[in-house]
Amino acid sequence: MKNRIEYFLFLLFSLIFRLLGLNTSRKLSSFLAFIFYYLIPIRKETVLENLTNAFPEFDEKKIRNIAYNAYKSFLTAFIEILYLPKISGQGLKAAVYCPNKELIETKFKEDNGVILLSAHFGNWEYVAASVALQLNIPLSVVVKPQRNPYVSDWMNNVRTRWNNDVVSLGLSIRKIYQTLKEKKIVAMVADQRGPQESIKVEFFGRKVSVHVGPVVLALKTGAPILYGIPVRQKDNRYKIVMHEISKDNLPEDHEEKIIELSQRHTTYLESFIRKYPEQWLWMHKRWKH
Repeated sequence: MKNRIEYFLFLLFSLIFRLLGLNTSRKLSSFLAFIFYYLIPIRKETVLENLTNAFPEFDEKKIRNIAYNAYKSFLTAFIEILYLPKISGQGLKAAVYCPNKELIETKFKEDNGVILLSAHFGNWEYVAASVALQLNIPLSVVVKPQRNPYVSDWMNNVRTRWNNDVVSLGLSIRKIYQTLKEKKIVAMVADQRGPQESIKVEFFGRKVSVHVGPVVLALKTGAPILYGIPVRQKDNRYKIVMHEISKDNLPEDHEEKIIELSQRHTTYLESFIRKYPEQWLWMHKRWKH
């Protein structure tokens, strides 16, 4: 019953945003941020703790300002996601600007498959859909099932609306591996906390566990890792510059290779978070172990 009620509210908000239009709906993000930051705080303590860990040099006022704007950024992305059933293909293409998307085409033609890595930054859901449309190349999007199965199905229907397909995370790593062996493009995010037993790398000066899937697959298949982080611009478009995570000069030991390559893409993400801290998702306990 709880899942059905949540799904009803989810659909209701989607309908409201579609009726209001995207530009008007985006303006509601400030109002919603006020509600969920001040009146009905959701994971507020976690957000403040994470920001304090990441930026010990910032005073409390600055930390709280970033935290509030992080809620606003997340809710803007949430509104945009709920609006996706109405957006046109042309509108989705225009929503994401990728000045060097030819890098993806070049790597794709090398026939090793491609791993498109991104993060919970800006609006990560726009990346795979818009880039696939712009390139006219379908992507296999690796997704983590939502707790609510109705919401999960809704999201997957939206994700596959523009010819992408979805691969459920945890369902079968073999499926992802096979997709890369078929010389296709796999899109995934891997910036949240990894398992406790996973390898540790430096992130904002502290050791954190990471998901090693993208790196292991890249080393095993020869697929390049292209990291794209969608940064929201003042006009609400997203600029995403694709950057290849270098595999040059890796250690000889296989486990050390995994650690070093994981460190490289984690450091790259950190550089963007430091520039735009309000656009990253701070609501999970990234430094739990």
